Amino acid sequence: MTVSVIMTVKNEGEGLRPLLDSLLDQTLSPDEVVICDGGSTDNTLAVLAEYGVWLPLKVIHAPGSNISEGRNKAIAAASHPIIATTDAGVTLSPGWLEEITRPLRQNQAQVVSGWFEPDPYSDFEVVMGATVLPERRDVNPETFLPSSRSVAFCKAAWEAVGGYPEWLDYSEDLIFDLALKEQFSPFYFAPRAVAYFRPRRSLRDFFWQYFYYARGDGKANLWPIRHAVRYMTYLIGLPFIGWQIWRGRWAGWVLFVAGLLAYCLKPARRLWPATSGWRPPSRIRAFTLIPIIRLVGDIAKMIGYPLGILWRFQNNR
Repeated sequence: MTVSVIMTVKNEGEGLRPLLDSLLDQTLSPDEVVICDGGSTDNTLAVLAEYGVWLPLKVIHAPGSNISEGRNKAIAAASHPIIATTDAGVTLSPGWLEEITRPLRQNQAQVVSGWFEPDPYSDFEVVMGATVLPERRDVNPETFLPSSRSVAFCKAAWEAVGGYPEWLDYSEDLIFDLALKEQFSPFYFAPRAVAYFRPRRSLRDFFWQYFYYARGDGKANLWPIRHAVRYMTYLIGLPFIGWQIWRGRWAGWVLFVAGLLAYCLKPARRLWPATSGWRPPSRIRAFTLIPIIRLVGDIAKMIGYPLGILWRFQNNR
């Protein structure tokens, strides 16, 4: 069975080159690469035209489209029955396309979950990746919901669930995953189909990333219990612990230390081997960043989620 790789881009410019180069280096060459451009005003289209000499590119122009609309347009224009999706800003392992489409080409599944790993360029990005991204041992392959930077499915499955939800601008791939899961479970897990991507470069960028993710969760009514637990922790649990400490009760310190360990232990476990060989001052700074990054992410989520809920009620979703 033949394969179309699809993605949507906007103002990616020179940043597209690593992704396109990695597509050229695949052990299984794509039969087609369909790219939906959302209205780039930089040199994105020139870069795509350059790579059109070496890749079977089909470029669609859809100014103003969001990521869901762009993906749907690219998939609709795809000529082949197997769709592999990725995103600008990633680099694909050489065996990515072969691994992520093998179960589909062998009629073993309708959906294949690929994997993703951080590709940090700085010490801060190393800490960011370890703090917010799971390792393979942290996920259950049977329940893992893939990111659309690394997933493949039959075009017929995409048609069956109505495609990506075009009313969503964030968390759209989770809604798409859940729709696929309902009809085509279980997904096949392909851990060697790896997409490498760069973590956020600053706390500011990270805040806005998680703000929009949480707003998308609110719009789509995703993970309400998880968000409720977060509010209870910060609005009830932390004030109670602070009150216990202020009253001089040792139980408050026990709860605080236990909570801090639970908050940081898993990221610290991931960060430890990643910082092997670092000088002690740099390593100490790295570990002190973990609770700061987690706190910034939680604040962003607690601000973004209710705004998403407000949007959902205003739009009768």
